[in-house]
Amino acid sequence: MSTMSARIVSFEPIANNSARILILGSMPGEASLKAGQYYAHTRNTFWKIMGELIGFDPQAPYAQRVTALTLAGIALWDVLHSCYREGSLDSAIKNDSIEVNDFNAFLAQHPHITRVCFNGAAAAKCYQKHVLPTCKHTAIHYMRLPSTSPAHAALSFEQKVMAWRTAIGTAHAMHD
Repeated sequence: MSTMSARIVSFEPIANNSARILILGSMPGEASLKAGQYYAHTRNTFWKIMGELIGFDPQAPYAQRVTALTLAGIALWDVLHSCYREGSLDSAIKNDSIEVNDFNAFLAQHPHITRVCFNGAAAAKCYQKHVLPTCKHTAIHYMRLPSTSPAHAALSFEQKVMAWRTAIGTAHAMHD
């Protein structure tokens, strides 16, 4: 067992110029970092929920799932650029090691984003504490959604889908 956590670095954002919704996690877990893919843990329900809402096979190859998201106007990123953390739990992130992503630059490059959805409470709290005080973009609606992580078992899959549909489904439907 390691006594020291390692500095981990998140992925580049998945986004195109027509993105209208940005979904933010906190930091990829170990399975995702190892696979080099967002939400790669087999029990994370992110892709299953997105497949249900957007209409793609959540078992499709990663590149196809990413394409389905971008075609639906959805961007994907993490609040944190890097941090020290042992394991995959948000609670293990060392607060004094947090470096956030550059949201002012990202939002300036993606001017159609009007909604930011947080995949869980940790992403929302981290954004509120470390990003919002210096965020220059004010025409954004923020929504905290139930985490798709297997560690968040308080809600059933169906309850999570309903909550995510409220945020993603309505915004997605407006531009079909």
